[in-house]
Amino acid sequence: MQMPTINLEEINEKRIIDQIRCLGIDMIDNAGSGHPGIVLGAAPIIYSLYAHHMNIDVKNPDFFNRDRFIMSAGHGSALLFATLYMAGFNITIDDLKNFRKLGSITPGHPEYKKTPGVDATTGPLGQGLAMAVGMAMAEAHLRNKFKSKKNLIDHYTYALVSDGDLMEGETYEAASLAGTLKLNKLIVLYDSNNICLDGETKKTFNDNVSMRFIATGWNVITVPDGENYVEIDKAITEAKKSTDKPTLIEIKTIIGKYSKLEGTSLVHGKPLSKEDITSIKEKLNVRDIPFQVSQSVVDEMQALIDNRCKKLSDKFLKNIESLTEEEKEELNLFMNNDKTISLNDFVYDIPGSLEESPRDTSSKILNYIVNKSPILIGGSADLFSANKTYIKDGGDFSSDNYLGKNIFFGVREQAMGGIANGLALSGFRPYVSTFLAFSNYLLAPIRLSCMMNLPIIYIFTHDSISVGADGPTHQPVEQLLAIRSIPNMEVFRPADANEVIGSYKTILSNINSPAAITLSRNKLPILENTKANLVEKGGYIVLDTMKKPDGIVVSYGEELHEVLFAAKNLLTKGINVRVVSMPNLERFLKQDSEYIDSVLPVEIKKMAVVADVDYAWNKIIFNSKNIISLDTFGTSASKEDIYHRYGIDAKSLEEKIENLLK
Repeated sequence: MQMPTINLEEINEKRIIDQIRCLGIDMIDNAGSGHPGIVLGAAPIIYSLYAHHMNIDVKNPDFFNRDRFIMSAGHGSALLFATLYMAGFNITIDDLKNFRKLGSITPGHPEYKKTPGVDATTGPLGQGLAMAVGMAMAEAHLRNKFKSKKNLIDHYTYALVSDGDLMEGETYEAASLAGTLKLNKLIVLYDSNNICLDGETKKTFNDNVSMRFIATGWNVITVPDGENYVEIDKAITEAKKSTDKPTLIEIKTIIGKYSKLEGTSLVHGKPLSKEDITSIKEKLNVRDIPFQVSQSVVDEMQALIDNRCKKLSDKFLKNIESLTEEEKEELNLFMNNDKTISLNDFVYDIPGSLEESPRDTSSKILNYIVNKSPILIGGSADLFSANKTYIKDGGDFSSDNYLGKNIFFGVREQAMGGIANGLALSGFRPYVSTFLAFSNYLLAPIRLSCMMNLPIIYIFTHDSISVGADGPTHQPVEQLLAIRSIPNMEVFRPADANEVIGSYKTILSNINSPAAITLSRNKLPILENTKANLVEKGGYIVLDTMKKPDGIVVSYGEELHEVLFAAKNLLTKGINVRVVSMPNLERFLKQDSEYIDSVLPVEIKKMAVVADVDYAWNKIIFNSKNIISLDTFGTSASKEDIYHRYGIDAKSLEEKIENLLK
C-alpha cells in the first residue's frame, strides 16, 4: 500500500510519542505484568532516535549496514515493541496484544531473532552496553577493511541504558574500553530518572555519571528535560559529529511520567490501575480504548523514517556490486549465517619430544585459522601470554588500527563476554580467553550467547588443580559444571594435542551454539590412542584389552594420563581395565544407544576419575562411590603433591580402582 502524502513539517510529534506511550501501557495492562515506568518516561528518547536518526529498513530488518539499537534496559521491551510497530516493522496490533504470552513475538524482554527489529537479547542489566561496544568495534573494523569503497560499512550503534545499567560493573568495564578505543560511532542514551526498583538511587548510587564517563574518554551531553524531543534530537545530532570519542547523552526523565505514581519506584515494575490509565490517556488526549491507534499517527512516523531511509538498502546493494569478486566473497563471510571454518588443511607441527601443552596446541590452531578466516577476531582478559591466544601476524586492535585481530580487553572478563556477543551479532566469529577459574565472571554474557545461538569460542586455560602453587583461588573445581549446565553450551576438555585438534574441528563445524574449550597449561605426552576424529562423538575408547574388561574407567583432560598409567599397571596384575576418554560428555550422551553401549556396556562396572565436582558424571556413573572426584577446594603446592593429596596420581588411582573392582 502506498504511503499517503504527508507534509513532514506539519507532523505533530508529541502526538506520536503519546501514542507510543499508550500502546506500551496497554500492552502491560493486557499482559498483567511489565514495566510502565520506562514506557512513560523514555518514550521521547526512543521516538527521537527512530524518527530522526536510526538508519534502518523496516522491510529488511537484517540489512547489514543498518544502525544498531540495543535496549540495554531490557525491561523496557513494551516501549521498544510499540516503537517498532509504529515504525513499520512486521509487527501487528495482535502481536502487541500478545505481549508476554506463550508463543508470541513480543516476549517480556527483547529476544534476538524473535521480534523484527530487535538486534540483541537483553534484560540482565549492563549486558546491552557491553554488546553495543562490541558492535561499535565490529563497525570500526569493517569500515576500515572495506574503506576502498567509501561508506560501504558506515553505521552507528545506539544503546538505551538506565540508572540500573550503570550501577552494574560491566558497564564501567565496557565504557572504559570504548573510551580507550575512541569508538566515536557509539552513542549511549541514558534514561536518567534517579529511581531504581527499590526506591531512589541516592540510597546506593551517588556517582557523578557525567564525570565518570568523561574520565574514561567519552563526550557527555546533557538534556535537562526528557520531554523535550527537539533537544534530544539535537543532542543525538551533536553526538554524531564526534570524531574521536564515544558519546553519552544523559537525558533527565521522570519515571512513569503522567501517572499518579510518577517519579516513584512504585511505577517501575507492575501494571497501572485502570483509573490511572484512563487519567493518563485523558492528559495525553488519547482515546481510552485499549490498542486504539490512529492510522494517521502511524503514517506520520513511518513517513519520517521512510523519508530518511527509503534508499539505504538499494544504495548498499549498489555499493556491493562495485566491489571486486574477492571483496564480495569476503563481505559475504560476515553477512551470511554460515560461520563454519574448515581445519582440513591444517598441518600439525608435532614437537620432537612428543609432548606439548594443550594451550600451545591451541595457539598453533588459532594462528592458523585466524590468518585464514577474516571473521575470526578475539583476545584475552590481560592473559595473552598465559592463554597463548595472541595471533603473531594479526596486529593489535586499537584506535590507531581497527583492523587488528588481537583485542586487549584488559582485566575485564565480564565486558569481554558482552563485547564478544556484540561482535558475533555483527557477523564475526569471536573468541575470548581467560583462566577457567575466572570463567565465573563471564557466566552472564555466556548465558546470553547460548540464548542467541552465537558461535563464540571461549578458551579457558589453567583448567585444573594441576595449576599447582597458585593455590585454590586459581584452581577451578566447580567452574566446568557451571558452564556445562547452561543450555546450548558445548564444553570440551581435551587430554592432549590430538584431542585439542579434534575439539577445534568440531567447534568450527558448528554454527548454532557457543563452545568452551578448557586447556591444561602443563606439557603433556601426545598419546598414541587419542583420536582427533572421534572427539565429535564426545567420548571413545582409548585403551582396551583383549579380554572382556573387568571394569571401565572414564576420564578426561589431564587426569586421563594418570588413569592410563594406573590401567597399564593394573594389567600387569591381571586386572583388565578399559579406559574411555570423555572430552565432551553432553555430545557423548547424544549419540545413539548402540554407540553408547559399545563404549560403556551396561553390564560392566564403571568408574570416573575427574579433578572437579562429581555432579555431571552421575549421568553415566550411577553409583557416586564409583566417581573419584573433588568435593573440596585445592591447595597451594606442586602439581605432584596436589595430585597425591587428592588421590588423583597414578599410584593412588591404581589402588582405588583395584579396590572398587573387588
